[in-house]
Amino acid sequence: MILTIIPLPNNLVYLRPDWVGLTLIFWCLTLPYRVSVVSGFLVGLLLDVLTGTLLGQHALALSLIAYVCVRLHARIRAYPVWQQMLTVLMMLILHQLVVLWVDRTIGRPGQSLTYWLPSLISMFLWPLVYRWLNSVRRAFSVQ
Repeated sequence: MILTIIPLPNNLVYLRPDWVGLTLIFWCLTLPYRVSVVSGFLVGLLLDVLTGTLLGQHALALSLIAYVCVRLHARIRAYPVWQQMLTVLMMLILHQLVVLWVDRTIGRPGQSLTYWLPSLISMFLWPLVYRWLNSVRRAFSVQ
């Protein structure tokens, strides 16, 4: 979450991966019975408060991601890495679509094509994030 709120120059904002989404996807895939939709909702509310967005905007989007991950966790974990990357991309695009939908509903201006770059960058970082978080999980014996 800290990586999400660190200030960046305006021209680099769209290159920031969706760290919260990647982390939530990892924990939902790894521990689907402990990390669920409620976790996604609470993390989303915290993200809304930290980023100053409309309260519930990220909560709704991350709850949706958590639901999809928990529902399909066994299938996604069996996929090869490239299919996992594409699945992660689809889930993160779903997150961005929900956020964009809420933004447009409340009258905020539209986004350019660079709006979608964080999902694409996050997709390519997925194998590294997965390995790193898995090593952290093993180091702390999280079951």
